Order: sequence, then structure tokens, then C-alpha cells
Amino acid sequence: MAAAGSAATFRRMSPDNKKAAIGWILFSALGFSLMGATVKLAGDLPLHQKVFFRNLVTLAITGAIMLRRRENPFRRSPAIHLLLLRSLIGLAGVFLYFHCIENMNLADSAMLNKLSPFFILIFASLILGEKIRRHTVPTLIGAFIGALLVIKPRFDLAILPAAAGVGSAMTAGFAYTLVRAMKDRESAHRIVFVFSLVSTVITGPMLLWRNSPVDGGQILALLGTGVFAAMGQFGLTWAFHRAPAVEISIYNYTHILFAGLVGLALWNERPDLLSLLGGVLIVGMAAAQSRLSRRG
Repeated sequence: MAAAGSAATFRRMSPDNKKAAIGWILFSALGFSLMGATVKLAGDLPLHQKVFFRNLVTLAITGAIMLRRRENPFRRSPAIHLLLLRSLIGLAGVFLYFHCIENMNLADSAMLNKLSPFFILIFASLILGEKIRRHTVPTLIGAFIGALLVIKPRFDLAILPAAAGVGSAMTAGFAYTLVRAMKDRESAHRIVFVFSLVSTVITGPMLLWRNSPVDGGQILALLGTGVFAAMGQFGLTWAFHRAPAVEISIYNYTHILFAGLVGLALWNERPDLLSLLGGVLIVGMAAAQSRLSRRG
């Protein structure tokens, strides 16, 4: 309850701006879809190597922005425990999502990752004290059925990439609930900076254990992964700083459209009928949840 009271105080201190939030969330969706493409274009490199460069480039971009804005990224913070927890959860999510992207087409991986708003509803209730309304339960069930259509469960190791996609949605939901909890306590730049720093420090030593040589094309892809990840990360963080997640999460589903178009253009990827039906069901449940939530 204390967390809920604190979150309400932060919202009074800084008025929300829904139009700006929608713009940033569309910007983010495009960025993350291009990030997924560069993960695939980087080829058969160790997963931790891709994650390291993704975060190293984002760290450099974020650090430069903070220096220009004369923000101290290392200042003391009463919310340091939330910053660190958000960073660790976010890193786990990146590993899971990259594994999903490497083994599924972009549209399917994006569909599974976009279960995250439903996990936000659950975690917002647990962490921020936001009440789950009766109409939420049917939409959660519908989204789960949609995910099953995309996953097409099999009792063998082939299910692991899809399971990783669902896991990435769960960790993303947790991470962005923590972002909302830090509203007006931490800037978007610092949240992304600490996440990138923690992720780089953890994955850097893994390169000593195993890394693969890269050619010029792979270097460009790895750099692109970091640049587009920063684009997606900043966009989503700024969006959740400017409006309640329940009101804007629906617009994040444009990620599926962008990912589908990129996958079709680069690899002629075409989701099968069950995946399309699952995607429609997930987006439909999200739209219903958003509309019902606005009605109160």
C-alpha cells in the first residue's frame, strides 16, 4: 500500500502527457523491431556476445546524452535498489528475447514479447497496489490462448525459443512496472544508463570465456543492435514516464506490425495461420483491456 501511495504522489508532482507518450511508444516499437533484425543479421555469434555489444553501445549513447545534459549518472539515489533490480530483470529479459529472435521469425517473437502489458497489469497490482478489475481476468485468459496459438506447444526442446519469448514478456512486464514506480525519482536517462552499465559489467567477463571473431558486416549489425536498442529503450522509458501503462500499452503492439514488415522484407518470413490468429487474439485482448480500463 505504501508503494501505491508513493506512486500516486509522483503522478501528482509530474502531470502525464498521453500524446507525447504515444509518440514515444511508436518510436520505441520501430526501434525494437529494427533491433530484432540486427540480432538476426549478426549471425551465429554467442548470445552473450550479442547482448554485450547491445548494452555497450547503448551505454555509450546514454552516457554521452547525460554528459551533454550535465546529469551525473553516478549520483546517490534512494531508489538504487529499484534501479539495480530493474537492471538485473531487464538483462535476463534481453537474453531470453535474443534467444527467441534467433530461433523464431521476427513477427512470432514480437507477438510473444507483446504479452508484456498483461504481465504489467499483474505486477502493477503486486508492486504498485493497482487493483485488478473483474474484466481483466477474461482478457488475460484470452491473451494466454493467443500465446498458445503462436507457440503451438510440443513436448520437446523445440518449445524452448517460444518459452523464452514468453519469459521475455514476463521480465519486461516486471521491469517496466519498476520504471513506473521510479517516476519522478529517476530520469529516463539514468534508468537506461544504469541498466546498460550493469548489463555490460555482467556480460563483459563472459567474453573471456567464449567469443567469436566477427567480420565487417557483423560489426555493423552489432553496432546497429545497440543503436536500435537505445532507440527502443529510451522511447519506452520516456513513454511510461509520461502516462500510465494501462492507457498506452496498446500502442506498443505496432512492434508486431513493424517486425512483420521487416521480417518479410529481409527474409520473406510469413507467420502461419495459427500464429496470425494468435497475434490477432493477443492484440484484440489488449485493445479490449485498454478500452475497459479507460471506462474505469
